[in-house]
Amino acid sequence: MFLIVGLGNPGREYEDTRHNIGFKVVDNIAREYNIEINRQKFKGTYGEGFIDGEKIILLKPTTYMNLSGESVREVVDFYNLDNEDILVIYDDISLEIGTLRIREKGSAGGHNGIKSIIAHLGSEVFPRIKVGVGQPAGDLVKYVLGKFTKEEADVLSESVNASTKAAKEIIKTDAKTAMNQFNGFKANKTI
Repeated sequence: MFLIVGLGNPGREYEDTRHNIGFKVVDNIAREYNIEINRQKFKGTYGEGFIDGEKIILLKPTTYMNLSGESVREVVDFYNLDNEDILVIYDDISLEIGTLRIREKGSAGGHNGIKSIIAHLGSEVFPRIKVGVGQPAGDLVKYVLGKFTKEEADVLSESVNASTKAAKEIIKTDAKTAMNQFNGFKANKTI
């Protein structure tokens, strides 16, 4: 069993913001594999399905970003999952829009959602897909809670599709194989 967590904030006011790109990727995975994310439990909204014969849980924590670890911990405890069976997808301001970076482990790098997950798991070792949302020119909070321009959204749709394929590769083989395939990914469209 594999847990795929998309990070974001619940509520209409946060839809389509940079910080919610994890939710967007998980929604795309759900569409691709016909999984309904409509159950409420584990301090989140989730759905169950299969990717390449592997049972997966798609989770969107509803705790708000800074407390994401609470939701992840509840699922891990309930299903008795190992950290290697958790994939977290989230925004990264240090990557330009249209790029991805996959890692098997690492620090939070200033991302409060990841900081919370590391604290609740007691480990930095879990696979992750970082989706580039670009560097802020001004206020960080305003930037990550801001919406994408039309041009950015077009580029991001390629990143979302690539992230969906990368998630499948991680489940099918492993994070190293996915890193080799997707860490050089750059969207064809430019801003």
